[in-house]
Amino acid sequence: MPGTFEDLVAEADSIAVDGWDFSWLDGRATEERPSWGYQRLLGERLASASAAVDLQTGGGEVLAGVPSFPPTMAATEHWPPNAAKASELLHPRGVVVVATSDQTTLPFADQAFDLVTSRHPTIVCWPEIARVLKPGGTYFAQHVGPASVIELAEFFLGPQPQARTERHPDDESAEAKAAGLQVIDARLERLRMEFFDVGAVVHFLRKVIWIVPGFTVEGYRDRLRELHERIGAEGRFVAHSSRSLIEARNPV
Repeated sequence: MPGTFEDLVAEADSIAVDGWDFSWLDGRATEERPSWGYQRLLGERLASASAAVDLQTGGGEVLAGVPSFPPTMAATEHWPPNAAKASELLHPRGVVVVATSDQTTLPFADQAFDLVTSRHPTIVCWPEIARVLKPGGTYFAQHVGPASVIELAEFFLGPQPQARTERHPDDESAEAKAAGLQVIDARLERLRMEFFDVGAVVHFLRKVIWIVPGFTVEGYRDRLRELHERIGAEGRFVAHSSRSLIEARNPV
């Protein structure tokens, strides 16, 4: 994208980042999608459920793209702007959106759901998931995997050895089993990302706040300028996202 460093950064810093819509990045960044097609699989599972909850639903955009919901459908979200957006999007379709302040405790009764779902949760509390699942019920989710966008994180923060190993599906499978669940499926894919201007990076880091915690334009202006020059010379900044698909069942 053409533009001076100051113009690109100022524009990206002025855009609202509530919700989970990345359409502002169209033409400015790309990301490969996992081969399994999470939203399609989510729709198939919801179509056969009787009661389901989508944890940490964000602005509700992914859930809203599913064709049909079970008779009982709920969603949780802890960030107030996203909870408000999810309510606006999902309430007309009969989904109850619960604003939560504590992501480690679910405000539902034991064995309340036969399906629990989540896409890119920041916290996965396996004992709570197991508690609210009916016997025979399933947890189906797409998680952010290890070393996701590590190239961008390390450009700003330096070496991040812990991020290269945490959130691995092998470890998450072990945690699920420790909570009493049976792991049916666990897959991992690494996917190419390309950022074509520094404004795209600013928007992404303001929205995906765990990549560079506490990111602000002013706090990282010098590194952003270096990145702007690098993209100008190379045409893009390449990183790789990491995604895992996990499905676990509560034994009968």
